[in-house]
Amino acid sequence: MDGLPIRTPVPTHQREPVLDVVVPVFNEERDLEPSVRRLHTHLRETFPYPFRITVADNASTDATPRIAARLAAELPETEWLRVTEKGRGRALHAAWSGSRAPVLAYLDVDLSTDLTALLPLVAPLISGHSDIAIGTRLARGSRVVRGPKREVISRCYNALLRSTLAVGFSDAQCGFKAVRRDVAERLLPLVKDEGWFFDTELLVIAERAGLRIHEVPVDWVDDPDSRVDILATALADLRGIARIGRALARGTLPVAGLHRGTDGGPPDGLAARLLRFAVVGAMSTLGHVLLYAELRPATGPQAANALALLACAVANTAVNRRLTFGPRGRGGAMRLQAEGLLVFVVGLALTSGSLAALHHLAPAAGRRTETGALVAAGLAVTLLRFLLFRAWVFPANRRRTGSTTA
Repeated sequence: MDGLPIRTPVPTHQREPVLDVVVPVFNEERDLEPSVRRLHTHLRETFPYPFRITVADNASTDATPRIAARLAAELPETEWLRVTEKGRGRALHAAWSGSRAPVLAYLDVDLSTDLTALLPLVAPLISGHSDIAIGTRLARGSRVVRGPKREVISRCYNALLRSTLAVGFSDAQCGFKAVRRDVAERLLPLVKDEGWFFDTELLVIAERAGLRIHEVPVDWVDDPDSRVDILATALADLRGIARIGRALARGTLPVAGLHRGTDGGPPDGLAARLLRFAVVGAMSTLGHVLLYAELRPATGPQAANALALLACAVANTAVNRRLTFGPRGRGGAMRLQAEGLLVFVVGLALTSGSLAALHHLAPAAGRRTETGALVAAGLAVTLLRFLLFRAWVFPANRRRTGSTTA
């Protein structure tokens, strides 16, 4: 399967909806009408492009379908669809699959998220900056009002995702997300869950495919009347995490064909990254040797090695950050340099150890022999640095999301 085309801005000078906001509902006869009317008014007054609201009813047994049908008849830009089986993921799958809007979003019917975040959520998708956008209640700048029980559950769930699936996004279950339609068309057939784990599974697959996920801090006021079965949802989520974890361990997560065409960043292929890293490593090794030769007469071999390696390590991290592994912007530069310096400590131990071993075995060794030992140790350090950079300093999930939060 061919990858996704290069990301481009969405055409906005058209009569057809640019944005389709889906509101999945199950037995929401009390909240549905005031929430949809409030959402409709907000979009009419603040959203600069054509839009549509789709009420996706998943097997409600109260008056929800009748209210949804009446709202669709009364409010322009409003539609509804009926899904005969229960499941939020099933409702979103049906609504997004049937929409032709270039940007698809959804929000919970209780409107816990402040609607002022809706335009910042979808703007990066319209502009072509990102593939998916999510609201996060866990980022700096978010303001959240909810009970301690839900706060603890949310943080524990997201911490579990980071520790088990090594995800880079911060808030998997915030009911406030958007996706470009071309991405949704590729992702939806791969997402198996039809309930509350739908969001997490979609994000994990997207992130593993290298798609760009944008995060928007949101203001959130929890609905005290929420009827979500926390225990059942938690158990279902744990089963979903285990299923995705097995797929990752076996290398069977279905991400083929989801990669974007090159858009100016470094290609994702391992061979291409190895080649660029080798070139940067060769230049770093040469710089290390030259600096060592200049500094050694004044400082001695160990101090010269440490100073030369430090200077080259800082430069190496900065260049690899830009050319090999891909993060852009200033947001993570200091953190990445700090982690790169920890990798430098490992390299220092190897190169200093090689010099110490050389002087112990051959006390009369000259500078050429020292230089040869440093070059040999430097090659080993370069390989080790690549493995550590790829697995830890610039892991796949950070490369994919780093530019969206910078």
